[in-house]
Amino acid sequence: MGNGGMEELIPLVNRLQDAFSAIGQSCNLDLPQIAVVGGQSAGKSSVLENFVGRDFLPRGSGIVTRRPLVLQLVNSSTEHAEFLHCKGKKFTDFEEVRHEIEVETDRATGTNKGISSVPINLRIYSPNMLNLTLIDLPGITKVPVGDQPADIEYQIRDMIMQFIIRENCLILAVTPANTDLANSDALKLAKEVDPQGLRTIGVITKLDLMDDGTDARDVLENKLLPLRRGYIGVVNRSQKDIEGKKDIKTSLAAERTFFLSQPAYRHMAERMGTPHLQKVLNEQLTNHIRETLPALQNKLQRQMLSLEKEVEEYKDCRPDDPSKKTKALLLMVKQFSVDFDKRIEGSGDQVDTIELSGGARINKVFHERFPFELVKMEFDEKELRREISYAIKNIHGIRPGLFTPDMAFETIVKKQIVKLKEPCLKCVDLVIQELIHTVRQCSCKLGRYPKLREETERIVSSYIREREERTKNQVLLLIDIQLSYINTNHEDFIGFANAQQRSSQLCKKHTVGNQDSHLPLLRQIVRAKIFSGKRCRIIWHDFKWEKQVVRKGWLTISNISIIKGGSKEYWFVLTAESLCWFKDEEEKEKKYMLPLDNLKIRDVEKSFMSSKCAFALFNTEQRNVYKDYRFLELACDSQEEVDSWKASFLRAGVYPEKSIPENEEAAGTDNFSMDPQLERQVETIRNLVESYMCIINKTIRDLMPKIIMHLMINNTKDFINAELLAKLYSSEDQNTLMEESPEQAQRRDETLRTYNAIRDALNIIGAINTNTITVPLPPPVDDSWLHSGHRTPPLSPTTQRWQPLSGHLPGRPSGRGPTPSIPPPGSSAGAPPIPSRPGPLPSFSSPSNADSFGCPLQIPSRPIRGPSIPR
Repeated sequence: MGNGGMEELIPLVNRLQDAFSAIGQSCNLDLPQIAVVGGQSAGKSSVLENFVGRDFLPRGSGIVTRRPLVLQLVNSSTEHAEFLHCKGKKFTDFEEVRHEIEVETDRATGTNKGISSVPINLRIYSPNMLNLTLIDLPGITKVPVGDQPADIEYQIRDMIMQFIIRENCLILAVTPANTDLANSDALKLAKEVDPQGLRTIGVITKLDLMDDGTDARDVLENKLLPLRRGYIGVVNRSQKDIEGKKDIKTSLAAERTFFLSQPAYRHMAERMGTPHLQKVLNEQLTNHIRETLPALQNKLQRQMLSLEKEVEEYKDCRPDDPSKKTKALLLMVKQFSVDFDKRIEGSGDQVDTIELSGGARINKVFHERFPFELVKMEFDEKELRREISYAIKNIHGIRPGLFTPDMAFETIVKKQIVKLKEPCLKCVDLVIQELIHTVRQCSCKLGRYPKLREETERIVSSYIREREERTKNQVLLLIDIQLSYINTNHEDFIGFANAQQRSSQLCKKHTVGNQDSHLPLLRQIVRAKIFSGKRCRIIWHDFKWEKQVVRKGWLTISNISIIKGGSKEYWFVLTAESLCWFKDEEEKEKKYMLPLDNLKIRDVEKSFMSSKCAFALFNTEQRNVYKDYRFLELACDSQEEVDSWKASFLRAGVYPEKSIPENEEAAGTDNFSMDPQLERQVETIRNLVESYMCIINKTIRDLMPKIIMHLMINNTKDFINAELLAKLYSSEDQNTLMEESPEQAQRRDETLRTYNAIRDALNIIGAINTNTITVPLPPPVDDSWLHSGHRTPPLSPTTQRWQPLSGHLPGRPSGRGPTPSIPPPGSSAGAPPIPSRPGPLPSFSSPSNADSFGCPLQIPSRPIRGPSIPR
C-alpha cells in the first residue's frame, strides 16, 4: 500500500470490535468489516480455512454455521487463537478451536440445528496470512430440519441483513460454479442492500466440479453478470480430501496447478486462487476503511465526547485508597446538595425539557392544585341557605326575630373555615411527595455507590417526614387562629349595610341574582360593589375581567361519534365568559364558542380503548352543551394536564360537580317554607358569609406556600447542606458507604477501556496519511440481470461455456467495438497487457480513449470460438 500506517487500520478495527463487544454494544459505530454470504454448502468455511491454513471450523451435513463468527486474522510471528468469551486463554491446537466453536454454538442455540444472532468472536494469529476481519454467516437454507422453526429461511435472511445492510460492510458473495449464477441467493441479497454493487465482491467456488466442456471464464472476466469489484475464482478441498486429511498447503498448490493447467483460466491464473483473494480482500478492506475514515473519525469523536464526563468521574477513583474515598464522599454529598437546591430554585445548568420537576411541580401544587382543592370545599347554595335558616330560627328560639342575628353569621363562617383543614393538609402531602421525588432524582448521581444512595435517601426522607408533622401542626394552628376571631372590620369585608342592600336589590331583580349565581366569586363581589356608589369604575373593571384570557392549549373532543367525524383535536381559548375552539393556534378559523353560564365540570372515567385522561363540561339546567350533546368530553395526554385545565376553569368560574351522599340528598328534598322577612335575613347572612370566606380563602392561599417553604423546604435544604454529611458518617462505616456494586465496577472498567480504545483509535487515525494511492474502483457496469423481468436468465453452466449476451458487454454501445475487459480487483491502474493476448490496437492507445475512472482501456476479448483444445 505504500503506507505503514494504513496497515494498522484493520488491527485497529479488531480492537474496537473487541472492546465494544465486551461491553455488549457497538458504541453506535458501523465498523468496516467483510461479511461472507452464500448458500448452504457453497464453500464459505473452506475459503476461510484456506485463509488461515488450518482446519478449525465445524463441518458436517446440513446447516453447520448456526451463529455469526467474527473472524479476526492478525499477521503475527506466532500462531495461536483466542476467543473473546475465553479471555486470556490461548489455543494452539486448532482441533480445540473447532470444539470450542461447537460448544459455544450449542450453548446459545441448543443441539438440534437452532440458530442465534449473537456472534462468536475469534481472533487467530499467524505469520502465514494478512490482516483481515470477516464475519462467517449461516448459510442460506430453504427447508427446516430438526427442531428448526418453520420460518428458518426468514430468520437466517434477517440475520444476514442485519450485517450486510450497514454501509461500512463489504459483502463477499460466495457462489458455487456448478449452479446457475443468475439464481445465486448471495448475489440476490447483496443486490437488495447494495443496488449499485459498490460493496459486493464475487467469489466463485467449485470450479473443478463443473461439467466437462464448460467453464466459468466469462463470469470471472466479469462479462456475463458484471460486478463493480469483479469475481475471483477459488478451488477448495473436496469432502474426500478433507476426510483424507489433505494438507491445506498441498491444496493451495493443487489450486495453483489447476488454474495454470486449464486453458480457460491460464491467462488469468495470477488473478485467481485463495492467496490472491486474501490479498484482494486485505486491500479492499483497507481501502474501504480509508474511504470511511472521516465518518468513522467523526463518530469516534462524538462517542469520546459523550464518555468524557463519565470518565472524568472515574479518573480519581481508587477503590482501595481511603483518602480517595473520603474525597469522593465529600464531593458527592456537596454535589447532591447543589443539585437539590438547583432543582428547587430552578437555576440548574441542565434544564429538563421533557417534564416538570422539582420546584416547578411544587409551584404547580401551590397555584393550581391547592386552589382547586379549596374550591372543591365550596359550600352548596341550597344547603347553605338551609343551614342559615335553621341557625336563625334556633337563635331566636320561641320568640319571633325582628333583627338579623350576628351569631348566625359567626356560626356558619366557623363551620366553613373548619372545612379548609382537609385541602390544606392535602397540599402539605402533595409537597412532601414532590420533595421525596426530587431527592430520588438528585440521588441518581450516587448510583455508583448503592449503599451511599440508599442511606442518603433514607436520611433525607426521614427528615422530611419529621418536618411534615411540624408543618401540619402549623397549618392547623393557622386554621385555629382564623376560628379564634372573626374580624368583621376587615377592609375587604362587605359589611352589614351593603349585604342588606344587595339582598334587597336581588329580591327585586331575582333574575339578575340567578344569572350572577354562576359567576366566579370575584365577579359576584365586584357586582355587589356596584350598588355602593362606584358603579362606572367597577363596571369597566368587570368588563376587563370578562375579556381576560385564562388559558390556551390543545384539547381533544372525544365524545363525538365516528359517524360525525370522531375525536378531533382543537386549539381551545378559555376566557372568563366563554370557551372557544379553533382549527389551530393561529386562531383564524373559529369552530365554536361556548358560554360558561351554568356550566360545571364532571370527572370522566378513563376508557380502556383510549390512553388519554378526560373530563366533561355539562349544563346544570339539563340543556345541551354542544349541538346535540348533553355534555362535552375533553381529553388530555396526562392527568396533570387535566388537573391544570380544571384549575383554569375554576378561575373562570366553572366549578366541579359535588358528590352528595344519599342521606344528605334525601334530606335536601324536604321542602321548608320561609316568610319574606326570614328570606331577607338568610340572604343577608349568605352575602356576609360569602364575603368573609373570600377573605379567608385569599389569606389561606397566601400563607400556605409561605408556611410550607419556611418549615419544610428551606429547612430541608439547610439540613442537606449542613447536617447530611455528619448523619452519613454516624450511620455507616465509610468503607461500607463507598463500596461499589459489582455491576458499577464492571461498568467503570468497561467505560475506561472503551474510552482508551477510542482515544487510541483517534491517535492512529490522526497519524495516517489519507492521501495514500490505492486502486480505484472499477467503472460502473450494467446490473439489469438482477432485475426480474428485464432480461432472460443466462444459460446454465452445465450446458455450454458461459458466453456474453449479444457479443458485447451489456450497457455499452455496440459501436465502440468489442467490449474491453474490466480491470480485476487489486490490479494496478497502469498494468501491462495480459500475456498470451494480442497487443493493443492503435485506436485504443491514445489518452483520449482512457476510461473516465482513470483506467486505460484493456484488450478486447477474443472472438467466440469452439471448445478449447488443451495445449
